[in-house]
Amino acid sequence: MPSTPTLPTPPRLSALQVLACGALIVTLSMGIRHGFGLWLQPITQAQGWSRETFSFALAIQNLSWGIFGIFAGMAADRFGAFRVLIGGAVAYALGLAGMALSTSSLGFALTTGVLIGAAQAGTTYAVIYGVIGRQIPAEKRSWAMGVAAAAGSFGQFLMVPVEGWLISSFGWQQALLFLAGAVLLVMPLALGLREPGFAGGAPVHREQTIGQALREAFRYRSFQLLMAGYFVCGFQVVFIGVHMPSYLKDHGLSPQVASYALALIGLFNVIGTYAAGALGQRLAKRHILAFIYFARAAVIAVFLIAPLSPMSVYVFSAVMGLLWLSTIPPTNAVVAQIFGVAHMSMLGGFIFFSHQIGSFLGVWLGGVLYDRTGSYDIVWYLAIALGVFAGLVNLPVREGPISRAPQRVGAAA
Repeated sequence: MPSTPTLPTPPRLSALQVLACGALIVTLSMGIRHGFGLWLQPITQAQGWSRETFSFALAIQNLSWGIFGIFAGMAADRFGAFRVLIGGAVAYALGLAGMALSTSSLGFALTTGVLIGAAQAGTTYAVIYGVIGRQIPAEKRSWAMGVAAAAGSFGQFLMVPVEGWLISSFGWQQALLFLAGAVLLVMPLALGLREPGFAGGAPVHREQTIGQALREAFRYRSFQLLMAGYFVCGFQVVFIGVHMPSYLKDHGLSPQVASYALALIGLFNVIGTYAAGALGQRLAKRHILAFIYFARAAVIAVFLIAPLSPMSVYVFSAVMGLLWLSTIPPTNAVVAQIFGVAHMSMLGGFIFFSHQIGSFLGVWLGGVLYDRTGSYDIVWYLAIALGVFAGLVNLPVREGPISRAPQRVGAAA
């Protein structure tokens, strides 16, 4: 009986090229995104809007990022990351320009919320991690994901002070227009991520269809638990990233303290995310994730109990920075370890959608409850309770490859 012919394995990009281009793209895309909290007070004061209006637009942004991330992941898995990155860069530039020029709350929500959210879906982790998963050998994959996540953290350290300087030097509108031009640098960097297996735009062979991959993942308990934990990650980091500058100003601290605090989070997260990725090659990733969530809950609790001062803010920011995006490498590495890399960007997109639902609630509740109560206390307490919950649900995650019966699929599935 003749054997079934095997499809040739396309050549891989060099690891240095993948990591250099991917890291620079994430540095730029995430670096801009992490500074949006600096625009809360300038925009609301200039436009006469409430904090809830600004927070709702950023909440929509996070939800849009999550929704479009699913489809960006599907497109990247099927046709390669290059085209998705080009479209994402153009949308990001248009969204930042719209954020600067919108004069109504609806226009602000559509540009700052929907358009920038869609752009972030096409220029950040799900798409870049799909390339890493396909191009980097499994024995180095968790480490490589840590490098890419560390780049996003370095972007926060690098870009947030630059964004603060742009606002103070040129005004909030002109600062956004400068960033709109800068984000187009993603386009030439995307050339370095043109994968040989996607030459000509033809879809590659898959052992599973999209439907089969989704049914398998959503029926698998560990995938559900990872989604629950990532929901909490989104709630915590986006609430803190967007509302902490205003929280600190409300308590009499200068805007420079907030800028330095966000920069410290980014700087220390370079260490945290790299360490999480490297440790993921040696330790159980579920234990790494549980530790991160438990530690976040403890750090927030101590921050609220301790007297507030610039030094306490800087210590909190440094420690929280070690835990900030360090969930990303182990979470995505577990997904690849369980399900393989054929549909990794798509499955990562669904995991990230859960993260963004949490982000939506974190940033929106921060604005709503502040306007209702004059305080962020309730949301801080929620962040602590959810951290304990996330630590518990990650402990039973099973990391081994899923047992999969042979499935009949089409060549282009």
